[in-house]
Amino acid sequence: MLTIVIGGAGSGKSAFAEKHVCMLPGRKIYLATMLPRDGESRERVRKHRAQRVHRGFETLERGLDLAGAEIPADANVLLEDLSNLLANEMYETAGGGMDSVHRGLEHLITSCENLTVVTNEVFSGGADYDPESLRYMRALADLNRWLAARADLAVEVVCGLPNVLKGKLP
Repeated sequence: MLTIVIGGAGSGKSAFAEKHVCMLPGRKIYLATMLPRDGESRERVRKHRAQRVHRGFETLERGLDLAGAEIPADANVLLEDLSNLLANEMYETAGGGMDSVHRGLEHLITSCENLTVVTNEVFSGGADYDPESLRYMRALADLNRWLAARADLAVEVVCGLPNVLKGKLP
């Protein structure tokens, strides 16, 4: 089953996705995509690890090349999050761009029992963006639409409340 969970910053999308995956029977893998570059991001990684320690997740940190990740077939994978992955693949020297993101997502979709992808809704800001930011935002929007079209379940989270856009909650 493919689930996409989308929402704005601080919407509660990550908490919802974790609860969703925790309800599924079997092995749970938290696939973390943040590349810790500075003290602030290292602290976020530490905080997130501490939050998951008692939830039964195995953590796999992989910010690039998801197609190379070894994923058990019986796993329930929580990809946190697509926005970081895309930025890594677009802007890191070793990144492979959109093609790498697509290959990685295809690999996960076909490799595991259940995949839940957390992603950001980025076009609600109403601000003027520079051309490079717009290129990133459009790429993320393309990925979000591509995943939502394939998804069995698509959920938008607003103020901590899930709004099912496609499918049914288990």
